[in-house]
Amino acid sequence: MTKKHSVLGLFSILLLIVTSGFAQSKTVPVFENGEAQIVEGFANPEDWIRHDLWVETNFDTDEDGKPDRMHVSVTRPKQTETEGLKLPIIYVTSPYFAGVAADLPGVMWDVEHELGEIGKERVHPEVTRRGQRPIISNSHLRKWVPRGYIVVHSSSPGTGLSDGAPTIGGPNEALAPKTVIQWLCGKAKGFTEREGTEEVKAFWSTGKVGMTGTSYNGTLPLAAATTGVEGLEAIIPIAPNTSSYHYYRSNGLVRSPGGYLGEDIDVLYDFVHSGAEDKRPGNNKRVRDTEMKNGMDRQTGDLNDFWDGRDYLKQMEPMKAALLMSHGFNDWNVMPEHSNRIYQKAKEMGLPTQLYYHQFGHGGPPPMTMMNRWFTHYLHGVDNGVENDKQVWIVRENDKPDQPTPYDAYPNPKAKNVTFYINKGGNSVGALTTTKNKEQKTETLVDDFNISAKEHAQASSSKNRLLYATPTLKNALHISGESEITVSLSSSKAAANLSIMLVSLPYTDDTKVLTDNIITRGWADPQNYKSLRESEPLKPGQFYDVTFKLQPDDQIIRAGQQIGLIIFSSDKEFTLHPKPGTELTINLDKTSLTLPILGGVEEVKKATE
Repeated sequence: MTKKHSVLGLFSILLLIVTSGFAQSKTVPVFENGEAQIVEGFANPEDWIRHDLWVETNFDTDEDGKPDRMHVSVTRPKQTETEGLKLPIIYVTSPYFAGVAADLPGVMWDVEHELGEIGKERVHPEVTRRGQRPIISNSHLRKWVPRGYIVVHSSSPGTGLSDGAPTIGGPNEALAPKTVIQWLCGKAKGFTEREGTEEVKAFWSTGKVGMTGTSYNGTLPLAAATTGVEGLEAIIPIAPNTSSYHYYRSNGLVRSPGGYLGEDIDVLYDFVHSGAEDKRPGNNKRVRDTEMKNGMDRQTGDLNDFWDGRDYLKQMEPMKAALLMSHGFNDWNVMPEHSNRIYQKAKEMGLPTQLYYHQFGHGGPPPMTMMNRWFTHYLHGVDNGVENDKQVWIVRENDKPDQPTPYDAYPNPKAKNVTFYINKGGNSVGALTTTKNKEQKTETLVDDFNISAKEHAQASSSKNRLLYATPTLKNALHISGESEITVSLSSSKAAANLSIMLVSLPYTDDTKVLTDNIITRGWADPQNYKSLRESEPLKPGQFYDVTFKLQPDDQIIRAGQQIGLIIFSSDKEFTLHPKPGTELTINLDKTSLTLPILGGVEEVKKATE
């Protein structure tokens, strides 16, 4: 080798060492045990790059002659600018980021009137937008940016600094996040100003997007996924409202979500309508005062095309995103059926699907480990085996939320339907048995909305409800799935509420663990005994068989308890409040309850005989 070649070789080695050292100094995501770890170089919020922009859609829902633009906020590690690093995105979209309307007297619909009436006109509040720009949530920034993700937020149409009109489940609420995802994948245009022409490119995006959020913010990831948009790889909806009809109606009955008596879809519209003040009158006229007024039908509560168009279950065919859902079995706001119905369909479609259920109320995300593994696999492409994990994770009674029990599926595959029959004595406590006794005849209850469900459960006797209970359980029974009830009834009036509650007795005070009292509940309009789309007035004295499912549950009823079935009419917390006095007469011989119980009737016999 010549001296010249020797010098060049040494130079090449030094260059390789320097280049290698430079490459090693770059900050990159780190993974351990299949999870993205907090990286020091990503963790300092002062180093994060934050900027706002507007993504242009292909719709014009405020009808100003220009495509609606969605306000987007981006927060990313500085290395996406200084080192050319590309990262996947965690995307959260919401109608709440700019604030909501005040809870003024008269905002909710009046519920104290007869069924079939509309009630007095309610108050329409105006949203006072907070600050000069929407207040974007920080929780996702703290959770995901240090782990090697870019976090993107956007305001829904007609809210905050986004153009358009809120529709509460209309097509634009799915198309808006779809377009933002397309921009993140280089397939839509973003601009530096709401009405400007200077474009913004998402050069720092890998084109892999995951979405999450809770309640309404959990609904919108599902909405986006139903469009089948390329780039949306995985979603984690938490307590999502998957159908406006299931949220505001129940088996033909006008029913409020728990804690919001008198709310309806137009109330929520007013609550979130924080967009440009000069666009609000036009939006109100087109959406709230025309489409919603003509479609929501508080008189009958029947299902119709307006409600069908706001049911994401019926729009899932294009969906490709991997789905991890979370819900509480005691969520009486967005009830657990919302996640169960989507989970069942996703499983049927063959989508990667997992379900996390807990025993608490509204909200409650999966454990961080579950979310981290989900996004690590589907967004970073790390082979951590998450797709082979158990499909269902349920927090058992009194366990911590981060210690769920794994199961193969929901309902539990070991659950078998067991039919129970009712025996006379329901004004005090009648028997609930698996043996059908003939000629039990009828029993009557008198409607009175002033009496709460808790009072019905705790009363030793009452003319206002019927209560039937199993013997005290010798062994625990595990209920998993959807219970179903058939009630054969006649009404003294042409319309009546029908409410059902399944309880664990004795029903203790409300300071106890949630699962010590309510097992599940349900509501129905007997006028819809034939069809959810067509109701017909009840003829006094004529019996009708009403069959419907109760809310899904997975609960272990302890030994020493009784399973109690309560049949009553108006539910103080959920239904309209007609004048007390309507009589419901129940045909005991044609009324039954079906419970999904692990081990089936044999386990029931062991526990009750």
